[in-house]
Amino acid sequence: MRALGLMSGTSLDGVDVAVIDTDGERVEGFGPAATYPHAEATRELVRAVFGATNRSSATDAAEAAITTAHIEAVRRFAREEGVDLNSIDVVGFHGQTITHKPQDGFTWQIGDGHALARALGRPVVADLRSADVAAGGQGAPLVPVFHQALVRDLELPVAVVNIGGVANVTWVGKDGRLVAFDTGPGNAPIDDFVRKFTNQTIDLDGMIAARGEVEVSAVRAFISSSYFLKFPPKSLDRNDFHFDLPISLEVQSGVSTLTYCVSLGLSSAQAHFPAPARTWIVCGGGSRNATMMRWLSQLIDGRVTTGADYGWNVEALEAQAFAFLAVRHLRGLPNSFPSTTGTDRPIVGGVLHLPSG
Repeated sequence: MRALGLMSGTSLDGVDVAVIDTDGERVEGFGPAATYPHAEATRELVRAVFGATNRSSATDAAEAAITTAHIEAVRRFAREEGVDLNSIDVVGFHGQTITHKPQDGFTWQIGDGHALARALGRPVVADLRSADVAAGGQGAPLVPVFHQALVRDLELPVAVVNIGGVANVTWVGKDGRLVAFDTGPGNAPIDDFVRKFTNQTIDLDGMIAARGEVEVSAVRAFISSSYFLKFPPKSLDRNDFHFDLPISLEVQSGVSTLTYCVSLGLSSAQAHFPAPARTWIVCGGGSRNATMMRWLSQLIDGRVTTGADYGWNVEALEAQAFAFLAVRHLRGLPNSFPSTTGTDRPIVGGVLHLPSG
């Protein structure tokens, strides 16, 4: 099938759109991919409802804005990339996570799958996390089965890392075994700090972090969290970690400290692998952060590289993954497993929305 995937991460940078050809078990080909930044008004509406657990006029407004942003992104993508939407068999729609509390049996990704299906005239698979959480799982990460498809011909074990708003890792063993979990915060605290104290929205290429000094006391407080000792499966909300940085700390050192903490959280994942990973393949926005990549290479046992070295589009990987998961949903194949999310059985997640309703 030809599937189109959509992703808007907790860093709120924009809508990622990607096309792949897949049967839900192998990836036969990669189509075009692009990112369309969110309007600042959309970001503000979504930030205002982070942590919400009940529907309100504010969450309705945020959901409408996110749905419109995705519709406009797909239409622009089709126009600019020359993709005929009639050639798309299914759309995988992640939506926008505003609250993720699996310990309370709750996760919420806003976004109207039915409205998206009607607007695009294509079947849409949405709400891919709720079934897993309802079955006692963490609801995250959902991309491990896609990572497994990407690395199946590499020398295993391999660890595939995605550094988005939250960072996660997938360990793929020689016997096909999967172990996956959120390792700690990703870009979200860095982006929030940069936005608050500079006129920028991200630390482009890690240049701010490279000019600062790591605040050791903050790092010690961070790594003392019981989360790092907890056995997987485990997952995080973007706001689960709070950093108490000294008020007198220079901006560059604040960014440097947060970047080092993300790297250290990722390196701590090694303790939970059944066997050492020969290679760590880093994807997501964090893979373009040269400072973070340098620290990961120092902290991790094994070769550290990026998905770009394998010809992957590292910033489109999650959008591609949700295209892959949509096809698996149509084929009745599970998207999550006991070793990735903690459910007691494999779960076929998602809700199918047809254009006709």
